Amino acid sequence: MTSSRDTVFASIRRSLGVTGTERPRHDVVTERMARHPRGLIPARGQLPPADQLALFVTMVEASAASVEVLDRPDQVPEAVASYLRGQNLPSRLRMGADPRLNDLPWGTTSIDVSKGPSDGQDLVGLSHATAGVAETGTLVLTSGADNPTTINFLPDYHVVVVKAADVASDYETVWDRIRKSYGEGLMPRTVNWVTGPSRSGDIEQTLLFGAHGPRKVHVIVVK
Repeated sequence: MTSSRDTVFASIRRSLGVTGTERPRHDVVTERMARHPRGLIPARGQLPPADQLALFVTMVEASAASVEVLDRPDQVPEAVASYLRGQNLPSRLRMGADPRLNDLPWGTTSIDVSKGPSDGQDLVGLSHATAGVAETGTLVLTSGADNPTTINFLPDYHVVVVKAADVASDYETVWDRIRKSYGEGLMPRTVNWVTGPSRSGDIEQTLLFGAHGPRKVHVIVVK
């Protein structure tokens, strides 16, 4: 049986005058995937580490998210508790199995921590980002049991922890790090690039937050 996908691809091949079996076309794709050619890299993020971090914080705030910088990882639970109080939220959150989050002293707070993917009923989700991008204030979140993708998008409030050392100048640098971390030919199922809270605008350009993701994003940078 021919699927709709097969029909679409067949139509594209006919319009291009190809069959999809041409060896030169396959070689071009194989060579490109092997080389990982870099895209255009803006100069804005090409700064010393301290300036990169300052730019990242500025761009996070420009994206309508909030951000705070901590000196130590063990300060994260109290910072999260303070954020929940400031937003008048219940002292509850959901997170995955990431040991960088699980090993924190949550017992020093009154936060009720639930583990595992979100089913859409959680008001607050907590994730640990793989990286941050200085030039845009973007958070890079790789999928898996440590940081389930559902936590990125289903809770109304998303709190994201990122190490200052993991803030990179540009997108291409982060892709290089991910490839090196996972190994050649291996990648996480999903890599989400998140810049600020979810938003959408109607024809009059009236912004609506939380249209297809969290209404608010709070970033905690740990030095």
